[in-house]
Amino acid sequence: MNRFSVTLLLSGLTVMAGTLFWVFAPPPAAVNAAIPSDGEAIAHGEYLFSAGGCISCHKGEEHAESPSGGLALSTDFGVFYAPNITPHPVSGTGNWSGADFINAIKHGRAPDGSYYFPAFPYRSYAGLSDEDVLDMAAFILTLDAVDFRAPEPEPVQWLRRWMIAGWNRLADLSQPDTEKFADETVARGAYLARNLGHCGECHTPRNSLGIPDWSREFGGSVLGDEIIEAIDSDALAHWTAASFDLFLILGMKPEGEFVGGDMNEVIELNTSRLTEEDRKALAAFFTRHQRPD
Repeated sequence: MNRFSVTLLLSGLTVMAGTLFWVFAPPPAAVNAAIPSDGEAIAHGEYLFSAGGCISCHKGEEHAESPSGGLALSTDFGVFYAPNITPHPVSGTGNWSGADFINAIKHGRAPDGSYYFPAFPYRSYAGLSDEDVLDMAAFILTLDAVDFRAPEPEPVQWLRRWMIAGWNRLADLSQPDTEKFADETVARGAYLARNLGHCGECHTPRNSLGIPDWSREFGGSVLGDEIIEAIDSDALAHWTAASFDLFLILGMKPEGEFVGGDMNEVIELNTSRLTEEDRKALAAFFTRHQRPD
């Protein structure tokens, strides 16, 4: 074997090794990831669990009041089933550590290191604080354990879990820098809308790879047979902060029309249960571009 062939072989092996490390590298190590057990943390976690709309996706097919999973989400990339997140030690999260919760919710990685498909909105949740994630974990671990295993995902034929490593990298390239707001109320609203409430997961259009087009954030999209309305500054040009606040409680638009489709459940199980302070923060964020009368 000549020198050129050896160099080419070594280069190929180096690239392969780097690719394998990139795909199978463990998620970032969580620091101070102890799950709290005090009542205040658990109560806060319950509020975040509701505000984040967790039950809307994870509600049980057999146990509607429990996040035991099984709900199917049909997408252009296959059918994905929400998993059981009750604290069952085998089919749920009962044996998860604080680091496991952080890696799953913020980084899209299962306790065994495998990748979750991005039907799970971990890229929005990546902006959550570790403290909020651990408080949610504290609440989840107080729930009744349900022994139910959701069906395995049914991705399109060419899609494999390990490919999500590359998808995440591509999504990183188009991810905008975190926007800073001087107004604390608007900043809180941004955290609720872009991270905890993950509004952009449905309301922001995506490219052919399923990556959100952040240049049209909240510009509306299509999910299956449902048209998801735009909630950007143009769409909300005639909304006031007060009308948006009322919308979050009742699901009623300024002209008196009520929302339909899956948004009904979002209003009922999520936004209507927010504190007045958080509703006003969301309203301030979504109407921030409007000029005062």
